[in-house]
This record gives sequence, C-alpha cells and structure tokens, in this order.
Amino acid sequence: MNLIIEQGNTSSKVAVFNEGRVEASFVYKRFGVSVIAPLLERYAFSKGILSTVIDRDEELIAFLRERLPRFVFLDERVALPIRVDYQTPETLGKDRLAAVVGATYLRPGRDLLVIDLGTAITYELVEASGVYLGGNISPGMTTRFRALHQFTRKLPLVMETERVPLIGVSTETALQAGVVNGIVYEMDGYIDKLKEKYPDLFVFLTGGHSFYFERRLKNSIFADINLVLIGLNRILEYNVEDK
Repeated sequence: MNLIIEQGNTSSKVAVFNEGRVEASFVYKRFGVSVIAPLLERYAFSKGILSTVIDRDEELIAFLRERLPRFVFLDERVALPIRVDYQTPETLGKDRLAAVVGATYLRPGRDLLVIDLGTAITYELVEASGVYLGGNISPGMTTRFRALHQFTRKLPLVMETERVPLIGVSTETALQAGVVNGIVYEMDGYIDKLKEKYPDLFVFLTGGHSFYFERRLKNSIFADINLVLIGLNRILEYNVEDK
C-alpha cells in the first residue's frame, strides 16, 4: 500500500493507494505527526510520498522516513516521468506538478490542459510528447469573493450559489455573477485559444471547485478531483521502480 500526502494552503489530503487505486482518503485542517501516526498503525504501508506547498515540517519528514520502508519528499530534485520546461523549477508548486503527472498518466500521448480550481486557479499545458511547457495562475473563486469584501468598504462577503444569473439584480447577485461567470469565461477563453494550436486538446478539471464548474463550461472537459493524488502516486512509483 502507498501513503500519499498532499499539504495544501488550507487543508491536507491523505490517500491510501492499493494496486493503483484509491482505497481510502481523508482531509485534515490541521496536520502533523499526531494525525498521521494512527494511519500508519491502521494500514500496512510499504512506501509513501509527501508533497507540500507550505513550509517543510521537518518533524513529520523525519517521522515518515523512519516509519516507511521507502519514502519520497517531493522537491525539485525528485525524478519525474515527464520533462519539465520551466525556467524556475524550484518555485513550481508541487501540486501543479503532481496534477500534470496525473494527467499524463491517465491520458498519455495527448496534448493536455490541466485546470486546478482551488485557492488559486492554475492552468498547466502539456504537449503530447510529455513535455510540460508551463502554466498560469489566477485567484480562485473563494479568494475572489474574499478580496472583493476585504478590499472595499461596502461590498458584503458572499459565496457561490447553484443558480447564478448572467447579470446581477442586487449587490449579492452582482458579486456572484461577476465572480462565477468571470471564471467560466476565463477558462473557456483559455481552452478556445489553446485549441487553435492544439485542436485535439484534452482538458482536465480538478480541485475543490471542479464539479461546481464542470457543467458550466461550454467546452468538453473531464473532472477528476483526485488528479493531484494520482500524480503523486505515479511519482512515488516512478522513483521506487527497480530500486
């Protein structure tokens, strides 16, 4: 069994992979040795990987190295099953990298656009040859709602709703329509533009808000909320093969 840990900006996700499939998954707001220790007692892990976009937890890393027969801490020195053409690989978010690896694992030999809808919205482009060309970052949906509230005097804090009008008829619906529709047009715009060069482009959606936006896009996409975890599992397997 494989232990997969993804530490994000607002929460940490843990997945148990067994023979390439997610057997169980957990989400934690607070995370550390005290949280992971019971899972190591519950499952017979043979290897594990830790990816983080926040500060390194040296205690946690040392604990995992001691308790797991094979352990990988994902940084810019870890071997990858793709080629990365990025000028500053040391600054590339590990969640972005893992999502790209997961996409190429699920759809090899395809031109891919990976959109991750979380605290930030990230766009990653991978050519069919398996070369990651780079990507873009913009504010996520919750980030946009909070920014409009925090950086203005009178705009209220609102959240997304199931039904969003094209044009708002109140301050609340104006905010919802502006943020949600703005993200939809942004994503469809990127997809349309990239399809001019990559007509057979395959689009993945992942992240906490992926299913919310899946049905709102005019372009055909494939939503997989576990894409980053799948990518981390692939990176782990790639680094322990034949070793």
